[in-house]
Amino acid sequence: MRTTLDLPDPLFCELKAQAARQHVKMKDLLKTYVEAGIYGRSAATSQPRSARSALPVARRATGKTIRALSNAQIQQLLDETDAPRSR
Repeated sequence: MRTTLDLPDPLFCELKAQAARQHVKMKDLLKTYVEAGIYGRSAATSQPRSARSALPVARRATGKTIRALSNAQIQQLLDETDAPRSR
């Protein structure tokens, strides 16, 4: 069933921001909040978990994917860039 709600602008903005942070549609988030209020559930436990987004993939300008690095290799690269450079 469809319905219309009049929400104050600040409340609407917060609802929209919450939905974006949780990667869900506003209508789904609002439904979760209404169900939590009616059925006495915690809104945090009744919200559907969104799938994790894929990690970013680094590609060279040539289009080739850069191989995955271990944490130790990343730290080594960071240490090398932090080291004082001689001129």
